Amino acid sequence: MNNLEERTIKTIRFISAEGVQKANSGHPGLPMGAAAAAFALWGRFLKGCGKDPAWPDRDRFVLSAGHGSMLLYTLLHLFGYDLTMEDLKNFRQWGSKTPGHPEYGHTPGVETTTGPLGQGFANAVGMAIAEKRLAAEFNTDDMKPVDHFTYVLAGDGDLMEGVSAEAASLAGHLGLGKLIAIYDDNGITIDGKTDIAFTEDTGKRFEAYGWQVIRVADGNDPEAIAEAIESARKETERPSMLMVKTVIGYGSPGKAGTSGVHGSPLGEDEIELMRKSQGWEYPAFTVPEDVEENMRSIRAEKEKQRDQWYALFEKYAEKYPDKAKKWKEWHEKSLPEGAASDKRLWTFEKKSEATRASGGRVLNLLSEHIENFMGGSADLNASTKTRLAGKGDFQKDSSQGSNINFGIREHAMGGILNGISLHGGFRVFGSTFLVFFDYMKPAVRLSALMKQPVIYVYTHDSIGVGEDGPTHQPIEHLASMRSIPGLKVFRPADAKETVISWLQALEYTEGPSAIVLSRQNLPLLEGVAKAAYMGAHVLRKESKEAADVLLAASGSEVSLVLEAAKLLEKDGIDARVVSFISWEIFDEQTKAYRESVLPEGVPVVAVEAASPMGWHKYTGKSGKVMAMEGLGASAPAPVLMEKFGFTPENIAAQAKEAIKEK
Repeated sequence: MNNLEERTIKTIRFISAEGVQKANSGHPGLPMGAAAAAFALWGRFLKGCGKDPAWPDRDRFVLSAGHGSMLLYTLLHLFGYDLTMEDLKNFRQWGSKTPGHPEYGHTPGVETTTGPLGQGFANAVGMAIAEKRLAAEFNTDDMKPVDHFTYVLAGDGDLMEGVSAEAASLAGHLGLGKLIAIYDDNGITIDGKTDIAFTEDTGKRFEAYGWQVIRVADGNDPEAIAEAIESARKETERPSMLMVKTVIGYGSPGKAGTSGVHGSPLGEDEIELMRKSQGWEYPAFTVPEDVEENMRSIRAEKEKQRDQWYALFEKYAEKYPDKAKKWKEWHEKSLPEGAASDKRLWTFEKKSEATRASGGRVLNLLSEHIENFMGGSADLNASTKTRLAGKGDFQKDSSQGSNINFGIREHAMGGILNGISLHGGFRVFGSTFLVFFDYMKPAVRLSALMKQPVIYVYTHDSIGVGEDGPTHQPIEHLASMRSIPGLKVFRPADAKETVISWLQALEYTEGPSAIVLSRQNLPLLEGVAKAAYMGAHVLRKESKEAADVLLAASGSEVSLVLEAAKLLEKDGIDARVVSFISWEIFDEQTKAYRESVLPEGVPVVAVEAASPMGWHKYTGKSGKVMAMEGLGASAPAPVLMEKFGFTPENIAAQAKEAIKEK
């Protein structure tokens, strides 16, 4: 390590510690301990340009251990991204570009939102999948417009989390040779040394996953770290794990190597002691002139790499115009022209069909228009009907496939889908049973936070699952999904509404969607028209001036309330029926439209074979919600629907009670 490199690493350590101290909040330990490894990577290898943070062939860097965000912010500042020293001084403050954990879309150069441990690791696997798939599609023998690495910096906590284990296992299986993880192996967590809970041989675990494992004994030796990174870059058949032995809080005389430096400021006195011990005579938040001069030179070299790529792509477009045109199309999120108007989408051969089957048909038809559709299921394609026919499997030796076999790894599937979406070039989807949404909720929440248009398909959506019993019957899951800001939840009632749900999910490019589908067959409904695009629409209108009662439902329960309306009609009661496909879309409509669907003064009975939570905003104080109060049971679906009261007869009886109580 030359003197200038050592001073740059010290600069990173001090600014990181000073930022945490000024905020009186944060995690100085990781930035101080991992500074040498991070600078060895960024300074010598990482392709990236502060003036053009989104250029397509940049290397991706993911700080999975997002609590060490001051390390990333300091690096971004030094490497010329739009992050000033004032921004660093405003760490963790209202309105700053430097929030407590890195946030995608908020801070230039941040590739993904991290903090929930393990999520960034799974994102990185997704980014590496995207790079490999794009390279297979667009690279030629003489030109490679796709040729970059994905690096992830992970800590002990990341590797304890199950989501990283799921993702690492799949990455090894897929042979993602351009994925390189740097493990900040400092042996410390909040509660103390990791050996109070974590004594496995992590290296052997990753070797068992199919990774190359390289051990670096001294995390403060940039030469050894650079040598390890170089070895990792040469390995093309396996992802690489660099186990870098570091000292948390390195440089702090009194706290280095202890849990006390993990998540608390060092304190002004300790920082002064650190200055004396390190011979650092600069005021807080200072980049010495010789360090800044060297950084200008490094930044200029990285800008050249960016310029060389654009020059390459210009020649590529001249020689391969069709591929260049496809490249542009693949990097657009909008629905291709003609997709929504494909007449085959609106041709229904069956009068009764499970919406999971309808959804599979729609997905495959749309994939003919959307070449860059990529996704799969958590080992449930046979049940969720989400396999893309004729599109091939993405595997180690068949990188042009569009079907990803995630295995029984719901949580990693969500994180990987986020990574593919963040990388760019694809529209992505993933599927499983609705009850397993709980296994992947953190990733779905991050999809919403990052405004990523990931489409989640959840089938087997109610007690209609039947004999599998309460372990597989989702009850509270719809309410849980609807509580996530930015996630649009669709629960269609038939094949027509399923088409509409898919089209609206694809048109929603500012966040994720969940399409919730039935296992059991549902009849094709009359009255599904353009109003269905409004989130909720009137399927059966009253025959007189005002309805006596309004029956509202979603999904499989819509056909039940339609039957109940017929029973009420025999008793002289006029019922309006409203199908709620998506609460979120309905709530976005004008007040006039919402009131036209739910007129004041008419008692409302809402029916959904799930938790009642949330329905009361539509039923009001005088209405009723017929829903599940327990967690289901094991029996054939028709028996369960009867036993739990989801029958036309009981719905009609409840409607009569609501009229009386008005």
